[in-house]
Amino acid sequence: MKLHIKYMVSAKCKAQVEEELLNLGIDYESIDLGVIETREEITESQKIRLKRNLFKSGLELIDDKRSILVERTKSVIIEMVYCSSEFPKENYSDYISKKLNMGYGYLSNIFSEVQGLTIRQFVINNKIEKAKELLLYRGLNLTEISYRLNYSSVAHLSNQFKKINGLSPSLFKRLNQTKNVV
Repeated sequence: MKLHIKYMVSAKCKAQVEEELLNLGIDYESIDLGVIETREEITESQKIRLKRNLFKSGLELIDDKRSILVERTKSVIIEMVYCSSEFPKENYSDYISKKLNMGYGYLSNIFSEVQGLTIRQFVINNKIEKAKELLLYRGLNLTEISYRLNYSSVAHLSNQFKKINGLSPSLFKRLNQTKNVV
């Protein structure tokens, strides 16, 4: 049985879900970002307790098909941006469509209706968060970050960065280095 979890985006979340499954005696085959595969159907009582316990941890068990599709889309994007050693060179819309085996137009419409934001904006927001991480913690320069995140140019990355954060990447880095020194 497949169960879908909202807000499950990290290894820490996966560990929390695994702990809850063990506490409830639910035998599982796999735990991936946003998805649990159980070996058997779970009882309604187990499902209610799992839902309640996950909610306490900031996670949410979801049943609505549209929300499940949105969470699957978000998981593909998060995996694409944060878990891959290199950003796919193909258009992200093609990448997402292939991964989910669905048309991008359909995915895009559902995503926008449920999230109130486009897939494109979600991708950009996550790419900029990754850029901030690479800038501050990995010490990469903008050319390296631009290449790694498949931007057409450093200027394109800088413009999106400034639009989202209100600061240029270099000013952002300077201000954050100053905070860490003080």
